[in-house]
Amino acid sequence: MSHAADLNTPLEFRSHAPGYWPETAMGHWHDARWQLRHRVDTLAGLEERLVLSDVERAGVLLAGHKLAMSITPHFFNLIDREDPDCPIRRQVIPRLEEGWTAPEELADPCGEDSHMPVPGLVHRYPDRVLFLVTDRCASYCRYCTRSRVVSGVGEQHLETQWEAAFRYLERTPQVRDVLLSGGDPLLFTDDRLDRVLTRLRAIPHIQFVRIGTRIPIFLPQRITPALCAMLRKHHPLFISIHTNHPRELTSEVRDALGRLADAGIPLGNQSVLLRGVNDSVAVQRALVQKLLMCRVRPYYLYQCDLINGSAHLRTPVADGIAIIDGLRGHTTGYAVPQFVIDGPGGGGKIPLNPEYIIDTAPGKVTLRNYEGEVFEYPDPSQPPAAELRELLDKCTASAAAGR
Repeated sequence: MSHAADLNTPLEFRSHAPGYWPETAMGHWHDARWQLRHRVDTLAGLEERLVLSDVERAGVLLAGHKLAMSITPHFFNLIDREDPDCPIRRQVIPRLEEGWTAPEELADPCGEDSHMPVPGLVHRYPDRVLFLVTDRCASYCRYCTRSRVVSGVGEQHLETQWEAAFRYLERTPQVRDVLLSGGDPLLFTDDRLDRVLTRLRAIPHIQFVRIGTRIPIFLPQRITPALCAMLRKHHPLFISIHTNHPRELTSEVRDALGRLADAGIPLGNQSVLLRGVNDSVAVQRALVQKLLMCRVRPYYLYQCDLINGSAHLRTPVADGIAIIDGLRGHTTGYAVPQFVIDGPGGGGKIPLNPEYIIDTAPGKVTLRNYEGEVFEYPDPSQPPAAELRELLDKCTASAAAGR
């Protein structure tokens, strides 16, 4: 299926199974354990199915020293064999450019390591923490913010001190929100994830828990009725998924997200703006509208972090602002995400918007709408005290006459 076809039929939900695995029984295909055992994680596995460019082949050889390559069969089937610029391919197949570090890039672009009161727990915002519970994912995104610690092949390794983290949370009452991330928490077994959530739920001041995951996209077979029933016990529980392109929303993904939504879990999507993947209004509009059909609210559109070796995937900031401008007013407001940059070095999320305020002056604001039309909005006037007093006297007199 071509990239253009995705945009011509943006609400089409297709199954791509079994694709590159034509001899596989569908019973195996729908088994998450089979999917994990048959991930493509070697150069030979790639070349068995695709014709690689020299840039990709070199990237795969370098990947073992920086961020492992691993692609589930489900997600691999979304790669267009005939399209060298396939947006799925660019996300998961390493390229030579990853080996070059631009001067502005950082190993830890969000400054997480410097905000860890205990290993594995990031406390950067006053009332919430990021709990890094694993360093493994079902598949590895080549622009991963935490490529320094995930996949097990980099120079740095994730060290989560579980008991120390729980004790910190218990004695820090200002924390009301915990985000489980990593790696991908939904790689845990149901029982293990249940134990983690139960322990968090036992802390009175933690009001709700979030899970950040790409599993529903990479491995929708993992989203079983049993998993959803377990998660349902831990409300209020929110899940943020990560989808970048409308082709990723297959019929299997739609059904997996539906099971989560039916379990009462609010779903939001976080996309990363990537060159050659989703850096156009047309692709983003198709994506956000398809997400709503999956009962997922587009939440954030991230400017790609300054991770080492990501320059070939990063876009100018102006492109993200132009995309938001192209969505606002041209699709429902529910479909428009917030464009944000994580301040390099640990500044947190900084929202960016198109310029809708043209001018401000005493008593008025001059605005433009999505069509470029200009409007003046008067700031609120304050009624004079004398007029308020006169009005009060009239009301008092009227009430007295009524008695």
